[in-house]
Amino acid sequence: MASILTANRSHDVALQGAILLYGPQPGSFTYATAHTILTDGPSQRPVIGAGVPLNRQALIHAVKGLAAEALPKGEFLTPNVLSIGVEAVTWWRPPAVRRVFFDCKELGKRSAVVPHPGLVFQAGVRGFRVFSLQEDGRPLPGSALYEPPYFNTWDQGQICIGSAQVPKQIDVASVPGWEEAFFSSAFTHPNAGGKRVEYERGAFAFWQDMLDGVFPTYPKEVLIPMDITLGDLIAGKRGV
Repeated sequence: MASILTANRSHDVALQGAILLYGPQPGSFTYATAHTILTDGPSQRPVIGAGVPLNRQALIHAVKGLAAEALPKGEFLTPNVLSIGVEAVTWWRPPAVRRVFFDCKELGKRSAVVPHPGLVFQAGVRGFRVFSLQEDGRPLPGSALYEPPYFNTWDQGQICIGSAQVPKQIDVASVPGWEEAFFSSAFTHPNAGGKRVEYERGAFAFWQDMLDGVFPTYPKEVLIPMDITLGDLIAGKRGV
């Protein structure tokens, strides 16, 4: 039994069958057989059983069924949604004040409502990401993305989930749950792999000042450009 995460849902599945493709050379398929999956004695190790020829109509039916499961279902698109595809949902939040939580040796256990820049989030089968924006309005494909200024993030905007309870689904309806999982988790450490803010006294001093209310609005001058656009993110370019 395995837990499979798709753009539509997370569900438990078990290996039931296999299709073997044959052809005269690699990448060229001219014949197919369908096989049931059997279990091998006490070990319960799955093995491929005897096969039967798979005709063209049956093969098309199988592929169409898999494609229907993989495609995103029709959903109402809220104004903050930027893109929805087979593998990911991408959305944004305008600059706002929101509570953050810290639990680390350098800052202690602290919580405060602080200003945040505009943010782009992406939840997908390859992970959960967040990026920051210089602009305040809804971003366009050419909008530049900036490093997320937060702890618990890696290069390319990757978020360290840790023990956060994230949704099992990747769809528009689950967007609030993904955001809540990010902001409700305590920031514990700045991950290795590069700076997240351009601040003279470093990341800990920056968040110390943020928690102390030094900045009435988010200081965008600390944001670090990433040489990537929103269009690149949505298209999956540049390793994201």
